[in-house]
Amino acid sequence: MKRFKRWGRVLLITLGVLLLIALAGPLLAPIPPLADSVPPQELADEDSQFVDVEGLQVHLKERGGGEPNLLLLHGFAASTFSWREVIDELGKYGRTVAYDRPAFGLTERPPVSRDNNPYTVAYETAQVPALLDELGMEQAILIGNSAGGATAVRAALAYPKRVRALILVDPAIYLGDGSSPSWTDPLLDTPQAARLGPLLARQIKEWGYAFGQSAFHDPALFTDEVWRGYTKPLRAENWDVALWQWTRGRRDAEALAPRLAELELPVLVITGDDDRIVPTAQSVRLAGELPNAELVVVPNCGHVPQEECPEEFMTAVETFLGRLEGR
Repeated sequence: MKRFKRWGRVLLITLGVLLLIALAGPLLAPIPPLADSVPPQELADEDSQFVDVEGLQVHLKERGGGEPNLLLLHGFAASTFSWREVIDELGKYGRTVAYDRPAFGLTERPPVSRDNNPYTVAYETAQVPALLDELGMEQAILIGNSAGGATAVRAALAYPKRVRALILVDPAIYLGDGSSPSWTDPLLDTPQAARLGPLLARQIKEWGYAFGQSAFHDPALFTDEVWRGYTKPLRAENWDVALWQWTRGRRDAEALAPRLAELELPVLVITGDDDRIVPTAQSVRLAGELPNAELVVVPNCGHVPQEECPEEFMTAVETFLGRLEGR
């Protein structure tokens, strides 16, 4: 009997030590600093601009002038770079501004505090009218790709007077929309997750190339040069912490599908017929559930028509803008 009690105590002590290691290990493990990180301004291009939007330095690029105003919202892990093939053409139709959403591109990545978290869904949505104010735009047509399309929809729902129309490019409306399972919240809020999360974010350098290829119908078009354009912002200070905080911030995302009927403004939905990230069928479904939507399916094209199929993309946009302007 004494032997069993002794072994029981040994087992409990062993389990306690293992639990302590599991809890304390992540807090004690050394975290290597980011190599070769620099202030975002040092990575800027000749046509880069930085504007102060309620205390946050937002990176943008601008073309054209006059009405209509076009505001371009990129997708996950992207930046103004993803509009490079069409921004000049869009600028021929009106004042066109592409900007880097919080946690991406060369927009400032400040640390999170109790009073300031620029990586939440609510902040990202409210940033749209704040940016329009800074740019002197009363109203704009929002052009959003992938996750940027979801942000554009949220902005149109929250600030309908500021959004004239939507152009949604392979938008992530039904994917990753809504809060994460409730059981994950305590885990994401632990000090261990806060410490290890940025390390997980850094893994995008490992799987990002294959992800980028999957965005194209023809993966060969995702060249090393394109990869360098996408990954240049991964030298910006604090990018890994910001990306982790952005990921955590998706927990509070409101499901958009139940509110689509509220969007009575004109909408153009553009999708590639071979979208492997947001399945083409979801964009077709979206166009059918919106009250006033047109659908264009681009053949032999993937998740980023503005990059892979810019001529077809611009034809669809030009036709839509022409109807919008009464031409």
